[in-house]
Amino acid sequence: MWVFLPMVVLSLWPVAASTARSAAKPGCQEKCGNVSVPYPFGILEPSCAMNDNFFLNCTSNDEGHPELYVIDMTTDASSQSISNIELEGTVTLRICPAFRCYNKTGIQTDSFTQSINLGSGPFMLSDTRNIFTATGCNTSARVTSNEFTYEAGCLSFCTEYVEMSDANPCSGSGCCQTSIPKGLKSLCYVVSSAYYNSSVTDFNPCGFAFLADKRSLKISDWPLSRTAIYGTDVVIEWVVENKTCEQAKANTSAYACGANADCTYPVSGQGYLCSCNKGFEGNPYLKEGCQDINECEGKDPCQEGTCTNTIGDYKCRCPLGKHGDGKTRCTGIGIITVISGVGVGFGAILFLFIGLWWVYKVFKRKRCEKLKKKYFKRNGGLLLQEQLSSGEVNVEKIKMFPSKELDKATDHYNANRTLGQGGQGTVYKGMLADGKIVAVKKSKVIDEGNLRQFINEVVLLSQINHRNVVKLLGCCLETELPLLVYEFIPNGTLFQFLHDPNEEFPLTWEIRLRIATEVAGALFYLHSAASIAIFHRDIKSANILLDEKYRAKVADFGTSRSVSVDQTHVTTLVQGTLGYLDPEYFQSSQFTDKSDVYSFGVVLVELLTGQKPISFTRSEEQGRSLATYFLMAMESNCLFDILDPLVVEQGKKEDVVMVASLARSCLRLNGKERPTMKEVTMVLERIQKSDNLIVQREIEYDRNEVMGDPWDATCPSTISSFGISVSSSLDEKPLFHTY
Repeated sequence: MWVFLPMVVLSLWPVAASTARSAAKPGCQEKCGNVSVPYPFGILEPSCAMNDNFFLNCTSNDEGHPELYVIDMTTDASSQSISNIELEGTVTLRICPAFRCYNKTGIQTDSFTQSINLGSGPFMLSDTRNIFTATGCNTSARVTSNEFTYEAGCLSFCTEYVEMSDANPCSGSGCCQTSIPKGLKSLCYVVSSAYYNSSVTDFNPCGFAFLADKRSLKISDWPLSRTAIYGTDVVIEWVVENKTCEQAKANTSAYACGANADCTYPVSGQGYLCSCNKGFEGNPYLKEGCQDINECEGKDPCQEGTCTNTIGDYKCRCPLGKHGDGKTRCTGIGIITVISGVGVGFGAILFLFIGLWWVYKVFKRKRCEKLKKKYFKRNGGLLLQEQLSSGEVNVEKIKMFPSKELDKATDHYNANRTLGQGGQGTVYKGMLADGKIVAVKKSKVIDEGNLRQFINEVVLLSQINHRNVVKLLGCCLETELPLLVYEFIPNGTLFQFLHDPNEEFPLTWEIRLRIATEVAGALFYLHSAASIAIFHRDIKSANILLDEKYRAKVADFGTSRSVSVDQTHVTTLVQGTLGYLDPEYFQSSQFTDKSDVYSFGVVLVELLTGQKPISFTRSEEQGRSLATYFLMAMESNCLFDILDPLVVEQGKKEDVVMVASLARSCLRLNGKERPTMKEVTMVLERIQKSDNLIVQREIEYDRNEVMGDPWDATCPSTISSFGISVSSSLDEKPLFHTY
């Protein structure tokens, strides 16, 4: 179904008027029902509108509700209700969502694909107000537009009922969101099930996808149990004409702005609008629509003096015998009486002291502001502003912290507050004024070459919202060294727990398997489910943090890159950490999603063996690299000789071998033969649910395909107690290579 504006019926349900000052053209009807229809829009007569693009006709439908539509309709599409028309350049209308529903056996029962087409008029979908949202378990939502060959989407997963909350919306569990680009006039969105939909239909019969106004959207209105369908508010931006102000003013006969009004540019930057000049209010599109207001009425702006209204402005005058601006200050003139020479001298000295102190304070403040501007520019502030102005970054998600607040929060960056140090800076524990505990990362001195890398981390993390990715709260660029503010993750890194074990809380096999699944899910989200694919480029156990419940949080995105679909990142400088670095990337300098898969494979081996990625305690024959050492053990059927004792003691032999086989597939030298992070995630989730008989059979099938026979061959050492074999060739096809 296509929704046309203004070429379809637009139902106007009775709502409050957009603004009390909106007005129709003289002699024309101003309202349709309870909804104001201000000029340049017009109803009933074509002459009441500025042109055909803004002409609407008001009637009543069968239910008695007022409707707006153009006389020359070219479609029989169902009407969409308008809830607001703003002179500032927006129209809010109600559009039904796309959906797909299933019965309890997983069979599709109903579906609907929604499309929007705003035609060739001066209308476009607002990219700043609208957000594309999908709800449901295992829901895959896709949004496309033929104008820019634009395509995006998001995935939401859950295996049990999730409470949809406005306080913590769309983290990827039961709900996901992505933005739309600027200037779209058409959009189509569809819904499909990602996989295994039949397992969730008891509490989630339908998946929905819709465009919605961020200001009015309530995620709590879309519980997983929802079956009824109703529309969401979608904001449409409009302009008078797609011209610059200079071009519009050059054609005086067609210029839309009336007296005491001027041409302005909308948020989208395309076309022009009109607004009343300062001191005037009303409809700027009418000839005499902007009327002078009396600023002296109501709250008196002249607190110390007398207010006098002027055309477009006002003046404040002090009472007779006093002087000042009359707005906030009126002081007595006074005649200085010389009482004595001593009094005069003391007064002069005091006056001079106060004057010097004031000059010093002004100089210090200006010097401090100048220094902050210098640091802001040097630390990439201009580069960040460039990214924000591009429209590709959500400005609302990037908070700029004052330097004083962070200085106080970290006790002046006390060494006792240090949480850790890395290649890119030092991290301090801090407490904000509201009592919130945060981690403040003070970056090292960055040169021009590393500037984009630092700003890249700010931009990337501000766009990511996933429960297993560390959350960036904001940044500060007005200090000598740039600062990043993250959520505080209390339990350190996975590297510390693996290689400096905590006897009070050992990493059990269950916890290791859960951490691996969570990290894989986060990387799958970054690679596939985010609005634009993100390659981390430095996956390692030191960059995996553990929160208070020992759940994984992927961190440190300083070297990450966002890429378009079907695009790889080619660089002349190979970046990464020794022991985790993809050999194929090291040789070709071409980084792909499979390079992250290789690094994740090393982390899997760390979880299995408890050994460091590079160790000089191993002989050269065994392999300094943990990846090489692990693959040699797999090749020689001695996997269980190198495993962590806790893994051998607690893990099911089938589960351990499956994880080891998965790690081996991730470590293939040929990146094309490695599985994707989606495949890795699904395998780990299957292993976690191995108590399910169906999943056990699937794992048994996949295991035979990957491991080969004989399953009961033994290694002449500790592996013999399990009676299993891990023999295979590194040239085998990748694990779970198709889905």
